[in-house]
Amino acid sequence: MIETFHQLKPYSLSKEEKQERLFGELKELTEYHREHCKEYARFLESVGYDQDNIKTCEDIPFFPVRMFKECDLMSIKPEDVFKTMTSSGTTGQKVSRIYVDKENAMVQQKVMVRILGDYIGKKRIPVLVIDTPSVLKDRSKFSARGAAIIGLRVIAKEMVFALNDDMSLNQEVFEAFLQKYQDSFFLIFGFTFIVWQHFYKVLDEKTHKYDLSNAFLMTGGGWKKLASQSVTNGDFKNSFGKLCGIHHFLDHYGMVEQTGCIYAECECGHLHASIYSDVIVRNPMDFSPCKIGEKGIVQVLSVLPRSYPGHSLLTEDEGVILGEDDCPCGRKGKYIRIFGRMKSAELRGCSDTYGTGS
Repeated sequence: MIETFHQLKPYSLSKEEKQERLFGELKELTEYHREHCKEYARFLESVGYDQDNIKTCEDIPFFPVRMFKECDLMSIKPEDVFKTMTSSGTTGQKVSRIYVDKENAMVQQKVMVRILGDYIGKKRIPVLVIDTPSVLKDRSKFSARGAAIIGLRVIAKEMVFALNDDMSLNQEVFEAFLQKYQDSFFLIFGFTFIVWQHFYKVLDEKTHKYDLSNAFLMTGGGWKKLASQSVTNGDFKNSFGKLCGIHHFLDHYGMVEQTGCIYAECECGHLHASIYSDVIVRNPMDFSPCKIGEKGIVQVLSVLPRSYPGHSLLTEDEGVILGEDDCPCGRKGKYIRIFGRMKSAELRGCSDTYGTGS
């Protein structure tokens, strides 16, 4: 059924159309994972799952995302594992391990490209990665940072890493990239705190100021550390605008447990769910669905995970649905705001723990 989604634009379905398509796929995925993953089958049994009682997307059981830290969960044979992705974690913490086969990996990459294409166009463009190439050192195992970078390779005309292994700016590589692409449209990508700490602060200390006005800066994760430095999203954008002329930004919300289905930031500063995904915000007291504008625990739905039971996950993040089908940017679907980790949740940001090799 995933092929029917590929025939549509990423933000083209109204609420009713989207719910009908999503529900059919999510219900089928729930049955598929029950049959192919014994741990997930036991979970469904423990919550009293009965497929006859599943009438809407809100009825699909939500699987705690933390379970991927406790168990090896897969709906494929071990010999079919093509790639293992891990979440971030501070020293001593367990990390999630996500197992994908070749088909699932291809679908994740294809969807990422389709979503990004709605924001930056469909042509291949130069990509300057604010990270070190060592993050990709093990081709069979990727952290959240590595998985995101690999996903961008499909859209990259050329991909260049701007940082050395010690996270210092490689001045020679950076200036060579600018000399080649400064006058054309290009993408700068990195996790937010890394971009701020190892790119912005370094450029800010230089007497020579660089013109990056043709760049589109894509970031994600790491806001917790910036908040501890009293740097807001607005401060981040204003600082880059004043320093080097960047005015096009694309923040996003996503997780390794649902790679490919990112919630990308539109021109109005809203994070959007595409036709491949959806968000339900739940009351932390009784897990009932919250209304638009009510803060709660974020549940994420995705039609992509087929090699592992990650299609309906209860995260450890707080958020709010701001609206649906009525964002001024014109994209249909729900648009959200994420406040960050719940106070009792582990520190788990993709760039908050980069020093551990995540």
